[in-house]
Amino acid sequence: MEKRHITSLISQNFGKFAGKEFPHWFQKIVNNSYVKLMGLDMGEFHAPETYKSLNALFTRTLREDRAYSRDGDDFISPCDSFISECGKIENDYALQIKGMRYKASELIGSEFSDEEKAIVEGGDFINFYLSPKDYHRYHIPTNLKVLKAVHIPGKFYPVNMPSLKKRLNLFIENERVVLLCETTNGKKFYMVLVSALNVGVMKVNFEPAIQTNATKDLKPRVYEFHELYLDKASDFGCFEMGSTIVILSEKDLFKEVDVKAGEHVKYGQTIAKL
Repeated sequence: MEKRHITSLISQNFGKFAGKEFPHWFQKIVNNSYVKLMGLDMGEFHAPETYKSLNALFTRTLREDRAYSRDGDDFISPCDSFISECGKIENDYALQIKGMRYKASELIGSEFSDEEKAIVEGGDFINFYLSPKDYHRYHIPTNLKVLKAVHIPGKFYPVNMPSLKKRLNLFIENERVVLLCETTNGKKFYMVLVSALNVGVMKVNFEPAIQTNATKDLKPRVYEFHELYLDKASDFGCFEMGSTIVILSEKDLFKEVDVKAGEHVKYGQTIAKL
């Protein structure tokens, strides 16, 4: 059996520390130090000292949900993030960052058929990078049906900008969860949750069996669904620390995409028109 990569062990050990509930006086120091060090804006959340562990602070929920467009044609950002790159998928290639491309079919993985992977040719890709200071939960960007999920074990390299610039195929090497989704008008897109260093867990609320960085079995696991409908803005999970979401769309899913590389976006913000 293939051994887990050292980045997996680092992430697991960090996860143990982050998940530990220290005495309140010490936890208050840990949480407030993290908020100050990373520059977290806690305006929409509870006070740092109310979270019983660092992990609880990482995965904090909003005190009140944000306003978002209820128009069925408006596709919203699934998270708070930095758009590290976006554009068209051409000849199976998308960009990790400017000047560094990868094959979309390899990111999607071998557990999907050639026909399933081919739908993104000529479509759009958008890379959402969540830094350690960002809100870590992710939401459904449009009313949809989840057709299939694949958990692909892998490494846990950092996905920050310096790492994106120096490691080719970073998204493909890292552990990920690939979701194949279908919109209400029958168009499909992939939402790929990509792990990162110190991300011990990527939670997917609608399928608790998906346990990332929690097993020595490095074989991909496939989960198929038949009537799994999720509403726009639904909270469907979280990263434990910062990471990346990649959206790969079927051609003509979007009439227009209203984001550019280098922009910051917030969950709930309309970023494209179906």
